[in-house]
Amino acid sequence: MPTHLSRRALIRGISAATAVTALATGLAACGGDSEAVTKTDTTGTVTVGRLSNGAAKETALKVSEVKSISAELPASVRRSGKLVIGVGALPSGSAPLNFVGSDQKTLTGSEPDLGRLVAAVLGLKPEIRNSTWENLFVGVDSGKVDVAFSNVTVTEERKRKYEFASYRKDNLAFEVLKKNPWNFDGDYENLAGKTVSVGAGTNQEKILLEWKAKLAKEGKKLTVKYFPDQNATNLALSSGKIDAFFGPNPAVAYRARQTANTPNATRNAGSFSGAGETLQGLIAATAKKDSGLAEPLADALNYLIEHGQYGKWLAAYGLSNESVAKSEVNPPGLPLDNS
Repeated sequence: MPTHLSRRALIRGISAATAVTALATGLAACGGDSEAVTKTDTTGTVTVGRLSNGAAKETALKVSEVKSISAELPASVRRSGKLVIGVGALPSGSAPLNFVGSDQKTLTGSEPDLGRLVAAVLGLKPEIRNSTWENLFVGVDSGKVDVAFSNVTVTEERKRKYEFASYRKDNLAFEVLKKNPWNFDGDYENLAGKTVSVGAGTNQEKILLEWKAKLAKEGKKLTVKYFPDQNATNLALSSGKIDAFFGPNPAVAYRARQTANTPNATRNAGSFSGAGETLQGLIAATAKKDSGLAEPLADALNYLIEHGQYGKWLAAYGLSNESVAKSEVNPPGLPLDNS
């Protein structure tokens, strides 16, 4: 999910609902890549949900190196002793997936926490690098980042450059004000005449633009708008500048919980698979193609699934309904042409 530089002017006069979300999301440092503090206990305990400001239940999970899996790693990664994990959360992130914690400096969220659990199974020290969404892929391409844990959807287009180890269902959702009676109902025709915001460069943008093109052929209009970050999108929704936001289901569900008792409460107005109408989308750890990392990453994830840490991680973040039974290497993804 992409983010851009925020502007304080957009937050001036912010509604109560948006203020709650802005507080929970936190403020990230400006600029390019930055390293954030993480916590992996030397006794083999990884604590997930630290400093999450209510987005997760802090949970200590016992996990240690599995030598049969770490032996699968490329020699260069084993020698380095660390797993460089990329997260595209700048500038403001998106709870509960990735955001700056309540100490205003530590990157927390379900995505970096899972990366730290995987690093523990691989016997590597996790090194988290936070960047913008666009620079996340630049980091993987350049080799500065070993693997991205950042709500990346498997797509056939991305397979041309990357290899994947899946770990969560990819469900998208439309977020509207609770008082708005509109529902998506799984039919793109219901978007006619609506104004919807979406993150640039995401698979949900690809899906939305395909629907826009189909509606245009029918003589109907769908207006797509972009905003610099999630706080600005929330403000646009609360002020009526847009009818809906189309984004990751976990973030939409989180904001619905956070705004429930505010004047501008939001709700989920319908979901859709991130891989299109005929395929269940999947979120995956993302490494450079032919890096040799997808297999050990999938084996580490399957170890966490089989031994219970995976389920406890999902439960801590309220994401149990997006669990998968098994991590797959390069599973089918959003087709090249989903129209």
